[in-house]
Amino acid sequence: MPPPDSPPRQVLCLVVPALLLLLLRPTLASGGGGGGELAYLWPLPAEFTTGGDTLSVDPALALVVGGDGGGSRIVKDAFDRYKSIIFQHSGVFSIFNALRKRASGYDIGRLRIVVRSGNEELQLGVDESYTLLVTKSDGKSIIGEATIEANTVYGALRGLETFSQLCTFEYSTKSVLVRQAPWYIHDEPRFAYRGLLLDTSRHYYPVDVIKHILDSMSFAKLNVLHWHMVDSQSFPLEVPTYPKLWQGAYTKWERYTVEDAYEIVNFAKSRGIHVMAEVDVPGHAESWGKGYPELWPSSSCKEPLDVSKNSTFDLISGLLSDMRKIFPFELFHLGGDEVNTDCWTSTTHVKQWLQSHNMTGKDAYKYFVIRAQEIAISKNWTPVNWEETFNAFPQSLSPKTVVHNWLGAGVCPKAVAKGFKCIFSNQGFWYLDHLDVPWDQVYTAEPLEGISDASQQKLVIGGEVCMWGETADTSNVQQTIWPRAAAAAERLWSRRDATSAGDVNTTALPRLHYFRCLLNGRGVQAAPVTNQYARSPPKGPGSCYDQ
Repeated sequence: MPPPDSPPRQVLCLVVPALLLLLLRPTLASGGGGGGELAYLWPLPAEFTTGGDTLSVDPALALVVGGDGGGSRIVKDAFDRYKSIIFQHSGVFSIFNALRKRASGYDIGRLRIVVRSGNEELQLGVDESYTLLVTKSDGKSIIGEATIEANTVYGALRGLETFSQLCTFEYSTKSVLVRQAPWYIHDEPRFAYRGLLLDTSRHYYPVDVIKHILDSMSFAKLNVLHWHMVDSQSFPLEVPTYPKLWQGAYTKWERYTVEDAYEIVNFAKSRGIHVMAEVDVPGHAESWGKGYPELWPSSSCKEPLDVSKNSTFDLISGLLSDMRKIFPFELFHLGGDEVNTDCWTSTTHVKQWLQSHNMTGKDAYKYFVIRAQEIAISKNWTPVNWEETFNAFPQSLSPKTVVHNWLGAGVCPKAVAKGFKCIFSNQGFWYLDHLDVPWDQVYTAEPLEGISDASQQKLVIGGEVCMWGETADTSNVQQTIWPRAAAAAERLWSRRDATSAGDVNTTALPRLHYFRCLLNGRGVQAAPVTNQYARSPPKGPGSCYDQ
């Protein structure tokens, strides 16, 4: 708490930076710095200006907070994380250099973070905007400072990431510098939903590996982990109401407890990342029957789940009730893709049920999807379904449905024209297991392609790159995700006119090389950018900045 005699200074800490930001706004460049030089930031901020100064940053950088949300634990922990990243080279070896420097002073000795709202609820569309000012001291203060202002703690997190990318270590002086100062940045995301799918059914990822992936997502300002947790191959999640379900795990050591899931959700929230769980029904569910074989149409025909039994839907309801206690995000993915109904039409008791209800296999597919949606909606979730459901029976889907595109182009335009929201994940560009898709095709894939109506464009909530796990596990998942996921991340965060103008080999590739090396420096095993096949090792000796 400030001392009783300090209200005027408290007001100034909120007002003065805002006035400085307003004064600088008229000279803003949209997606560019105005000086012709590339800004080595990823993703590219919405608006920024730069200068010609180089500023030094104190290794003892202090945090000063303001606003209703400035004292948040999320802000304090994030500051500590980023401080350790920024000064990872500033250890004992440079203590004497630091002492010498302290005598003359540093240009930046404090980072002031002002968060206007104390509300830490994390839901789709939360305000992630921020302003960042890094400039020399005006001479009136003994200690120079940088300032981040945001409406929410999640905007502050994005500002911290950008500030950390401005800070570079100078080996000759063993000091951290900010070049091209003064910096004024006003930034906000283009899309609210910027996702990465992680498939823990085809291969199990330990909790710490998932945490490392979440950390790396935050570096690129991705904000949704789509956790495709179960599939035909395995069911690794503990479900207390139906404790035999995780008998479908590969082994008893490749499982996630309820506590593990809570830990992942909380870890993600501290980085401003939603966790959207997926339970794919009625197909992709063979593993469910390992613990509850009555879910299979028969012992020889094990998926889709048995549509003829009410107990199937009772189990889905109980499963979703348990998961609702873990996953607060408003979206829940119900799958619905690649459903082959032959098991239903060839299994005697299911075939009889279909006949008695005057249904074909296609009718039963629709019946199952709609009933699963009703269960999810009853638990205050908004259902997300893969595009096959929209392609097959759009008129029957809940109007709340978010259509998840994956098969190809043209689906989001059709979905939003009918009033549905849409997520873009065209497999030709944004399926990361497609190793032959180069970075530039990932980068130029446009979620709003084919949509010109402004009101319909708003229904595309964003996009997602998908890390399907058939050929990825702990040994290679990060180099399969990165750096190509970063190409999509900039498309989803930065302004379309900035990411679509000019030659991407000039405007984006040098910065992506730089960001890939930044990831490597932070312990993320990001693969070379320009190899013919993603996640391939380098072809030979060379610099990280040109591979």
